[in-house]
Amino acid sequence: MQGALAVLLAFSMLGVPQQQQQSIPDAPAPQPASSSDLSNIKGQITPGKGTSSEALQQQAAPAPAPTAPTGPISSSDTQTAAPSQQPENTAPQQEAPYIPKPGEQRGFLIRVPVTYIDVPVTVRDKKHQPVAGLTWRQFKIYEDGVRQKISFFSVDPRPLSVAFVIDQTLPSDVMRKVNEALSAATGAFTPADSVAIFAYNSSPRMITEFTGAQGARLPAALQSAKASGRDMGVISPGGPLDNGPTINGKLVDPNVAPQRGNMGFITIPKEVHPLNDAILQAAKALAQQPKQNLRVLYVISDGKESGSKASYKEVVRYLLTNNIVLYGTLVGDSAMWGVGYLDKWHIPLVPTMRDNILPKFALATGGALESQYSENGIQKSFATISSSARTQYFLGYYTHANMMSDKFHKITVVVEAPGLDVTARDGYYPSASMR
Repeated sequence: MQGALAVLLAFSMLGVPQQQQQSIPDAPAPQPASSSDLSNIKGQITPGKGTSSEALQQQAAPAPAPTAPTGPISSSDTQTAAPSQQPENTAPQQEAPYIPKPGEQRGFLIRVPVTYIDVPVTVRDKKHQPVAGLTWRQFKIYEDGVRQKISFFSVDPRPLSVAFVIDQTLPSDVMRKVNEALSAATGAFTPADSVAIFAYNSSPRMITEFTGAQGARLPAALQSAKASGRDMGVISPGGPLDNGPTINGKLVDPNVAPQRGNMGFITIPKEVHPLNDAILQAAKALAQQPKQNLRVLYVISDGKESGSKASYKEVVRYLLTNNIVLYGTLVGDSAMWGVGYLDKWHIPLVPTMRDNILPKFALATGGALESQYSENGIQKSFATISSSARTQYFLGYYTHANMMSDKFHKITVVVEAPGLDVTARDGYYPSASMR
C-alpha cells in the first residue's frame, strides 16, 4: 500500500509544472534627514487630515522671491516693513517710500502700524515763504541721532482739526482788536475742517466743542468768545508815600488824609494768566480727533503765563505725545517789538519775549507764530497760519523704540538744499495709543 502511494505522488509531481519563485527587491538604503525638510513640515500637515498632494507640491517648489509693497502697509506687515536698527551715524539703505495717489492718503493713515511715527514738516526759504516741489530724496530723518528709513511721503494737505484758544486777560484796547478780527477766522477753513473754541480769563472754559468749520455754529461761538478785557489801573508804589508826603509823621497836605475820604493809591492784585491750563484743556479735546487729521492748537494771546496748575513740561509732553502742533498770533506787548513771522533764531534774543512762553510751545511742536499789532494784521495772520499748515510735507517712519517706555525720543529732520529753514516737532513720547 505504501508503494502505491509513492508511485501516485511521483506521477503528480511529473504532470504539474513547478511555480516560479518570486524575487524580493532590496530595501532602500537609509538617507539622512535634511533640516530644511523638517522645517517645511511645519504648517503642511493638519492633525487628523494628513498631507494633501497640493501641499507636497508646494513643499517641493522653490519659495518665490519677496517683492516690494505696492500699497498701504497694514499692522500685520509691521515686522517686514520696519527698518533694521542702525548703529550711530550709519545711514540705512534708502529705498523709495510709499507715496499715496490722490485720495489714498486717508486710508493709509488709518491702517498704519503701532510703531509708525508721523512727522509733519514745514520748509521755508529766507523770506519765510513755504517751499514746494521737494522730493523724498532730499529729506533725512534721525531719531536719537540714528538715521531712519522714510517709509511714507506725501504732500497732499490734510483736513484740519483746530482748537482755538483765546486769551481774555488781554488789556481792553488789545482785546477790542482781537474781537473785531475774530470774524475773519472762519475764512481760513475748508468744509473738511472742524473747529472748537476755548477761552480763558481766571480759568479756562470750552465755548463750543468741535463743529464743522463752515457751519452756522462756529460764527456764533466766535461771537461768544468776545470779551471786554482787563483795565490796567494805577500801580501802587506802596510805602510811606501811599497817602502823600509827611513831616514828623504828619501829612504835609491834610486834604489827602484818609479822614477826608481819600483812599490812597489803588493796589492792583496779582494778575492770573492760566495759559498752560487753557492749552492743556484744549489739547485733551484735540487728542480725541481723528489721527488722519492735522491736529492744530491755535492760540491768540500775548503769551503771559501765571497761576496755572499745569507746568510747561507737563503740557508740552502731552502735545508731543498726541502729535499736536501749536500755532498762534502774538498780540499786545509781545507784538510791539516786531510785526510778522517770528523767526525761531530771533526768539531767544528779544528781551521783551522773556515772559512769553508761546514761542517755546511752537518750537517744540513744529509750529509757528505770527506777531501782529493791528486788527488788520491779526486778520491776515489767520490765513497765513492756515496756509502754513496746509503746505506741509508729511513724512513717516517705523521706529524700533520700546513703546512700553516713557523715554523722550529726539527727532531731527534735515533737507539737503541750501538756504532753507526746516520746522518739525522736537520728538515724541511713546503712549498707550501707539501700542
